[in-house]
Formats: sequence, C-alpha cells, structure tokens
Amino acid sequence: MTRPSESNPGEKATLRSAALARRDGMSDEQRAAAAEAIARRGLPVAIKPGAVVAGYSPIRNEVDPAPLMQTLAAKGARLALPVVPARGKSLIFRAWSRNDRLMLGPLGIPEPSPAAAELVPDIVLVPLAAFDRAGHRIGYGAGHYDFTLAHLHRRKTLAIGLAFAAQQISAVPAAAHDVMLDLVLTENETIDFRSA
Repeated sequence: MTRPSESNPGEKATLRSAALARRDGMSDEQRAAAAEAIARRGLPVAIKPGAVVAGYSPIRNEVDPAPLMQTLAAKGARLALPVVPARGKSLIFRAWSRNDRLMLGPLGIPEPSPAAAELVPDIVLVPLAAFDRAGHRIGYGAGHYDFTLAHLHRRKTLAIGLAFAAQQISAVPAAAHDVMLDLVLTENETIDFRSA
C-alpha cells in the first residue's frame, strides 16, 4: 500500500483541529452510546485467555474504551493502561482492573500505580484525533503511540484505533515515522486494514 506523501505539520494540525471539533460537537449521550456499540460488537479477532489488552484513560472527549475492555476481560483478557515515561520514549503498560485506583501522571492523565505489574500488550487500543480508510491516524502530535507501536509491531502486537465515525477524514498526510493501525473501530463499523 502506498502512503500519502509527507506533509508539513500545519496540514496535520488543521485536519486534527477539524476532526476534534466534530468529536467535541457530539453529546455525552452520543459518545456513551458509541462506546457501548463498539463494546457490543467486540473485536474481529479471538481473545486467548490471558492475552494482554492495553486500553487508555480517555481524555478530551475520546471514545471511552472501558466498556470494550470489560467485555474483553470477561473473555479472559488481562487489562493494562499506559504510563507516559518521557517524550521520545515508548509508553509503559501496567496491569489495571476496573476497581484499581489511578493516579495522575506527568501529563495529567490517569495512570496505574508504579507498583502495578508492567505488561507487554498483545493488543493496544489506540486513541486518535483523526483517521483515514488506509489505516493512518493523526494523534495529538507528541508521537507517543507512533514510537510505541513501531516497537510493538516487531512482536506482532495488534494496534486497534478507537474513534467516532465523525473523526474519519479522506486522507492522513502520513510521515515516514507514522505507524499504521491494523483496525479501526467506530460506532458504525469495524475497518480492517490487515489484508489491504
């Protein structure tokens, strides 16, 4: 598959802002219903008992992965959440369960305690600002997930973007360091890029 040509950061910023404005325009009820729809549909892959599924703590009106994570936990998955160590470093994933108390990390995002076991995920649920139908995503610009996914893809970790349908754009101007997603789940459909 060919990638769109690399563009200037301003183009991505404009696309990011427009997609986030559409996401922010959704009501709390619409966002909750979308998260439940994604959880009901689940993943198009088998979850082996003990498989590690890493989600995220939703911020900025992101799709809440908790309903899907609980569905997967009921099928035997172990759950994890990311910890942001520093810019330019891979995310660390620590064990998490529904009743665990979280603490605010350096970016103000709730994270598991440093005492929680570090896990290597088999599946990573990825937040995003925008996506296209070729498997490219636009994040928030810090590169945490691109750096992490580049490392994890070497061990065949599945990267699954969670988004609202309103966040789809016609084409993401992908750069050389951007890592493609394997799937995107929205409230309306599952888009699988693995055979493309």
